[in-house]
Amino acid sequence: MRKHLGTILKIGITLLALLYVSTRVDFADIGQRLLQAKPGWVVMGFVLVNSSLVVRAFRWRLLLQGIGAPIKFGRLVSLYFAANFFNSVLPSGFSGDVVRAVEAAQDVPAETAAGTVLVDRATGLLALFMIGLAALPFRPDNFSQTLFWQTTAVCLIGLIGGFAVLEGRLVHLFGRWVPARLRPAWAKVAGVITAVQACGWTAVWQAIGVSILFNFMQISWFAAAGLALGYQVPFSHYILVIPFLSIAILLPSIGGLGIRESLAPALFASAGLVGEQAVALTLLVFAIERLSGFLGAPIYILGTLRRSGSRQV
Repeated sequence: MRKHLGTILKIGITLLALLYVSTRVDFADIGQRLLQAKPGWVVMGFVLVNSSLVVRAFRWRLLLQGIGAPIKFGRLVSLYFAANFFNSVLPSGFSGDVVRAVEAAQDVPAETAAGTVLVDRATGLLALFMIGLAALPFRPDNFSQTLFWQTTAVCLIGLIGGFAVLEGRLVHLFGRWVPARLRPAWAKVAGVITAVQACGWTAVWQAIGVSILFNFMQISWFAAAGLALGYQVPFSHYILVIPFLSIAILLPSIGGLGIRESLAPALFASAGLVGEQAVALTLLVFAIERLSGFLGAPIYILGTLRRSGSRQV
């Protein structure tokens, strides 16, 4: 039972969040909006999600090269598609990261695999926060002042925290106060942090550069979903609010479901969307992201069979 507490917690929070959303919006109205979505824009969102996996695999490759542990690019692409599949079918936004780390550990040390997966995820968030801050001076006139300060705070805290983890000294300093009984577990964390530092700042900055491209792709599939629903939301507005929606995946839930829908009405109000429109948008994005994950299953199976065959030979 204790083993499944995390999953139960995520499902519970997701259901409670959706229950809260149901008291604020009309789900029948949302269903009608989703049924009327334009297929062409939905397909565009689907293509962007899957194309981004190749971009992210290239980012991971840069980090592995920085640490002196290259893995073939095709293998990394396969692992990213596999990770996207597991993110789609399991109740966590991090299931795929675990799969990537475990699979990559067949080719490199486990600490190296886990460390580069952590940096890979961190550089994506850092780039998103940078984009959010850079977009603030160009916010629409009707952009909420409260939301302006919240966006600023989230992006600044995210940047400071992210760079502190990547730099590593504060994390190692914290380790001095870890209780003796937790030292064995902390030793594994310290090993991962050492692997993170070994990537080197050159590789990290290159990964952040690639992450900027990925985040614009992510913002674009939100925009494509908006166009599928007939919304005329400025692209700059998506840039400003996506950091909030992306952070939702870090919270205990099923891929941010329910959390995103709770935030969406307030985030898109200044773009002229009512609650039902905003929730329909995030639900459509959730559906596109989840459906795109099913491409990963055959790619993962074929890659596993190919590797098994080559070992037997």
